[in-house]
Amino acid sequence: MSYIEIEYPSEKALFYEVLKEQTALYIGDETDQSAVLANASAVIAQAFPNANWIGFYLVDGDELVVGPFQGKPAVSRIGYGKGVCGTAWKEDKAQVVEEVSCFSGHIACDCNTHSEIVIPLRRADGTFWGVLDMDSVLPGHFTEEDRVGLEQIVKLLDTSDLRKNKFK
Repeated sequence: MSYIEIEYPSEKALFYEVLKEQTALYIGDETDQSAVLANASAVIAQAFPNANWIGFYLVDGDELVVGPFQGKPAVSRIGYGKGVCGTAWKEDKAQVVEEVSCFSGHIACDCNTHSEIVIPLRRADGTFWGVLDMDSVLPGHFTEEDRVGLEQIVKLLDTSDLRKNKFK
């Protein structure tokens, strides 16, 4: 399937409805986790032109390891409780950071990054399996509305039960 450029609505609720539809469309019936996350990162990147890194870190023992992403090369592994991603894992909750230079322990991959949002990934049974990590060149780019919207998007990504979580 070829990617078709679309214009996302400016109103956040509508924006996330369209993003959810697009993510589901490009995931399709795929059950391979790498393929699902690769297409999800690409779709999300198209929707966020001011984001300079969008991707996934996946649990590997006591670390998060970089998974499919869009952007410049990144840190390969992040320890539990380290940086914004590791903090999201440790606290088991989303992190919305308006200015990363003010976040104690921030792990800098791109000096142009100012804001970041990290959304935990949980399986249907509640098991934590990774995070969606998004960086932006704009300070304060991500909001609580984005957190809520992205938390709905990541529910589509659990390949252990993908068909049940598929967008309807």
